[in-house]
Amino acid sequence: MNKTIVSVIMGSDSDLPIMKEALDVLNDFGVENEVLVLSAHRTFEATREYAMSAKTKGTKVIISGAGGSAHLPGVIAAMFPLPVIGVPIKSKSLDGLDSLLSIVQMPPGIPVATVGINGAKNAALLAIQILATSDKGLASKLTEYRSKLKNSVLAKTEKLKTLGYKKYLEVLRVRP
Repeated sequence: MNKTIVSVIMGSDSDLPIMKEALDVLNDFGVENEVLVLSAHRTFEATREYAMSAKTKGTKVIISGAGGSAHLPGVIAAMFPLPVIGVPIKSKSLDGLDSLLSIVQMPPGIPVATVGINGAKNAALLAIQILATSDKGLASKLTEYRSKLKNSVLAKTEKLKTLGYKKYLEVLRVRP
């Protein structure tokens, strides 16, 4: 049996720079994953075959990025019985609002969890949260991750207090 736990799919390879953020997070957490390019329209049969067999291959969550009409997450959700997380990809014509609305407005009975436009990182974190409900090791890594986030924010507060807001802004402008 395939060890894939999270599948990251996208409608076009042009989505990869955004979806890479999900892959990076999954890899940082040690979550097994695979990445594919499938199209709800151009490769319907391959998409159907993939979605129908993903669960038996070990996939527990699918993260699906799509732009424009953004049908891919919904098509996948219609055939894959486990969680699907949609990532609306920013499009040229409507800055991703079309993608967001296409994914978030699924009909009753076929839900797709939806993150913000270009929110692949949050999609991966949501997938990890889902998996952590039955994986204590992953839950521990998630707790540690959130602790680091908290400490980072608190450190910024201390730096702001020490430098004052004007000097702090100067430091921010110097960053690459």
